[in-house]
Amino acid sequence: MSNFTVPGINENDAKKLIDGLQERLTDFNDLHLILKHVHWNVTGPSFIGVHEMIDPQVEEVRGYADEVAERIAALGGEPIGTPAGHAEGRTPLQYDLNKADTQSHIRKLAELYTTVIERLRESLAEAGDIDPITEDIYISEAAGLEKFQWFLRAHIEDENGNI
Repeated sequence: MSNFTVPGINENDAKKLIDGLQERLTDFNDLHLILKHVHWNVTGPSFIGVHEMIDPQVEEVRGYADEVAERIAALGGEPIGTPAGHAEGRTPLQYDLNKADTQSHIRKLAELYTTVIERLRESLAEAGDIDPITEDIYISEAAGLEKFQWFLRAHIEDENGNI
C-alpha cells in the first residue's frame, strides 16, 4: 500500500477497506470463471435458455471485479488479480459440477450465490462504518447478484415457493 489514500480516509481505515475489496475481487474473479464453466457444461431441455442467461452475468461480474480493483487502487492499494495472488492464503470458491443438467447447475449456482452475497454483505457492513463510496459500490453489486440469484431460483422454485 502506498502512503496515499483518498482525502478524508486515514491509512488504517483505507487498509481495512482494501482488504475487504481484495476479498471481493478474488470472489468475483472466481465467480465469473465458474459461470463460464457452467455456460460450457450445462445440458438438458432448458440448455439454451440457461446457456444464454449466464453470459450477461459473466460480463456483469467481470465488471464488479474491475470496479473493486479500481477502488483498491484509488484507496492507495495494489489490486491482486493474478492466479498466484489469489491462491495464497485463501480458499477459492468451490464448484464441483462439470457436465450436468440445467437443474443441477442452477441449484449449485444458487448455493454459490448465497456464499458470495453473504461475504459481500459482510464487507458492505464494514465499509458502511468507514466510507460511503465503497459502501455504495457494494450496494450496487449486491443488488445485481441478488437479482441474478432470483433468476436462478425462479428456475427451481415450485408453485408454492419451495426450492
